[in-house]
Amino acid sequence: MEPDHSPSSLTIDLGPRSYRMHVRSLEGAPGLMREAGLDAERCFVVTDENVASLYLDRLMEALRAARFTPEAHVVAPGEQSKSEAPLRRLYDAALEWGVDRQTPVAALGGGVVGDLAGFAAATLLRGLPLVHLPTSLVAQVDSSLGGKTGINHATGKNLIGAFHQPALVAADPEVLETLPQREWTSGLAEVVKHALIADANLLAFLREHWAAILNREAGPLPEMIHRAARVKAEVVAEDERERGRRAILNFGHTFGHAIEHAAGYGSFTHGEAVAVGMRAALFLSRERHPDFGGDAALDLVTRLPVRGGDPARLSFEALRRAMQQDKKNEGDAVRFVLLRAAGEAHVASGFDDDTLEAAWQFALRSGD
Repeated sequence: MEPDHSPSSLTIDLGPRSYRMHVRSLEGAPGLMREAGLDAERCFVVTDENVASLYLDRLMEALRAARFTPEAHVVAPGEQSKSEAPLRRLYDAALEWGVDRQTPVAALGGGVVGDLAGFAAATLLRGLPLVHLPTSLVAQVDSSLGGKTGINHATGKNLIGAFHQPALVAADPEVLETLPQREWTSGLAEVVKHALIADANLLAFLREHWAAILNREAGPLPEMIHRAARVKAEVVAEDERERGRRAILNFGHTFGHAIEHAAGYGSFTHGEAVAVGMRAALFLSRERHPDFGGDAALDLVTRLPVRGGDPARLSFEALRRAMQQDKKNEGDAVRFVLLRAAGEAHVASGFDDDTLEAAWQFALRSGD
């Protein structure tokens, strides 16, 4: 596959598993599916109740116009759908309808729908084609790219999953207009993360245009989405299976996942938890790299709203227990992504509990 460098397209270069992310209208997605070689008669759509009420009819009509026979499976919105019972119901619906190994699964929604539908596609009939049609900012710039799929377990987030690269990602910026403000700012946490780990120029762009971005003014958004998605695409192309460089995408996620687990999934959005986790990670970065100032990074991170309640209600002990269950750990070592400088990230471990508790207290203070 030849790389497409047009402003509306990115290539995730994985050799024979390469695919493209297109910035295109939702109605144009079925045509892109045909262009990508998906010539099945049927298409199994997975979405949630909120997205279905806004966009499902448009997609189903467009699929029919592209000569697909579509079927939709609608799940409850929210993190609770990333669990065993909703997955089992999805399996039952797909098998009863009669999917075969050529039937694409189209995930119309945010990160939860993408993870759930992606894992179903990875495991049904030993693998079905997957199409991501992301409707949230975090899904458009992050979770729809890279092939991670999965559901949660009682002992931790995303502990049951698989790598399953999509055949296509088609992101329509216009659907972000109906995104609740809390979900918008949650997605901005992932955009900020991408800037901090790999694109210092994007960091400067975000700081310059922050007020307009927070208000969803149209001007800076296309460049922001394209550049943030490009960071993810380049990292995934270099390290598909998270054995090396891809781990930097977990900046803020060690504390972030612990916050989600300790608070109960759904109390904080993923982006809110990562925003607080990035504060702690910046503290640890300064501990490990005294020459790293990080003032510009901290200034932007602390501008990210956290509306899930007061994180101070969570005890450090609860967070410590959750971090010990993190799937990114190696043996007993809890791993963190740190910054040497803006745009320069690496993985580290070896922090004692006192230092980690100090990082947590810093995260709480810096958000006041």
